[in-house]
Amino acid sequence: METETNYSDTTSVWRRKPMYLYERDMKKSELKRVLGKWSLTAIGIGAIIGGGIFVLTGTAAHYHAGPALALSFVIAGIGCIFAALCYAEFAAMLPVEGSAYAYAYGTIGELFAWAIGWGLILEYAMGAMTVAVSWSGYFNKLVHLFGFDIPFWLRNDPVSAAKYATDNGLAAPGFAFNLPAFIIVWVVTAVLVRGIKEAAGANNVIVLLKVAAVLFVIVVGVFSVVPANWEPFIPAERMIVGETGAPHAAYGWGGIVSGASAIFFAYIGFDAVSTQAGEAINPRKDMPFAIVTSLLVCTILYIAVSLVLTGMINYNEIVGDALKAPVAAAFEKAGKPWAVFIITAAATAGLVSVMLVMMLGQTRIFLGMAKDGLLPNFFRVIHPTLKTPHKSTLLVGLIVSVVAAFTPISILGDMCSFGTLFAFAMVCLAVLLLRQREPNRERPFRAPALSVIAPLGMLINLYLIVNLSKDAQVAAFVWLLLGLVVYFLYGRRNSNLNDL
Repeated sequence: METETNYSDTTSVWRRKPMYLYERDMKKSELKRVLGKWSLTAIGIGAIIGGGIFVLTGTAAHYHAGPALALSFVIAGIGCIFAALCYAEFAAMLPVEGSAYAYAYGTIGELFAWAIGWGLILEYAMGAMTVAVSWSGYFNKLVHLFGFDIPFWLRNDPVSAAKYATDNGLAAPGFAFNLPAFIIVWVVTAVLVRGIKEAAGANNVIVLLKVAAVLFVIVVGVFSVVPANWEPFIPAERMIVGETGAPHAAYGWGGIVSGASAIFFAYIGFDAVSTQAGEAINPRKDMPFAIVTSLLVCTILYIAVSLVLTGMINYNEIVGDALKAPVAAAFEKAGKPWAVFIITAAATAGLVSVMLVMMLGQTRIFLGMAKDGLLPNFFRVIHPTLKTPHKSTLLVGLIVSVVAAFTPISILGDMCSFGTLFAFAMVCLAVLLLRQREPNRERPFRAPALSVIAPLGMLINLYLIVNLSKDAQVAAFVWLLLGLVVYFLYGRRNSNLNDL
């Protein structure tokens, strides 16, 4: 049991949660422990594959890196590998709900943990919204292949609908609403309310389909690569008009780095694995395996697909609907309609699993924070028979569905990247601090060369934050300020540590 002196100042915002309380939480958990090593790995792959390959490869290539998008994935992957090793050490040592939030609470302090938890809320919510919008793009392409088109004002947010109308010489719509994105979020919400076993089973099937589709893209697409599309591989830096209409610098080395920042949210799958500790059968052993394995597999696939994509279609031609469904657009341009059908169908199904894992992680973050008293009890209510946090799941579904229906994809993606990068940097710092403060604590998994890996992980992730769009940085800063207000008005006053 922790010594009382470590936690004697219960008025400090840097008070830490004693480790014995984590052990008590694990024993009292009402969640079902049904996830094995490969189910956890599939959850990671299910979250990772989709966001990067099927969603933002188009915008990152066109607005940031050009053919050098593959280098953006390499940079982002390196930053992720450092963070993943730190996550793996924490996940084995503290296998509880809450992910990076829980790790920071036991090592650095309550205010720091709150900031990470608040950032994770942003990460998962924006991730689910981004993928919902992209799912809508692939779904619209799929139904188009069957000769049916949803009116443009019912498949786009107001900003995108107005731009579509202008580009196609149409009258600006008086109302626009992304109906497919709204509906799919509620389908996923219904699955999550039913239970983790059902959700994991559905995810496993979709992951197999999705990995097969990615391998299909690589193997078939490589025969349609036009080497001239890679020239120059790193385009000269220049100013371009971004998706929101504001000019920004793109291409060159700066574009590669900003591209890495823009697609970084695609890697949050291994992060989502750590939120499932409360439902893992053997978390101390299986969590590190699932975190590292899912990241390595997907990083290799990302690099391969980005090379094939930019070789099949020139980055300057990824515009309009191709920004939402770039892989399908590339095969369409290559004159392979049969391949377009296969990829579109697989992506439409595959993106569902990404939303599933994002929203699953979101509710588990809420659950962990509510158990500590930092959020209202509403977020910790577990259904008596389904054993899921059904109330918070429904609330998340409502918020995600409404925002996804009215917001452009580029804004959502950058906001999600901020939350991801912030959490990764803080986990690297937290695991390093704990090694110094408690070197003798049992660690079922130890990150190698931590004195090198942790600082590099922090620096890379913070550097990528600086290279996000200014709008995203401002919006994320406002979000963090709002979080501080909530903490001091509610979290600090209701923290369980007040009763120690």
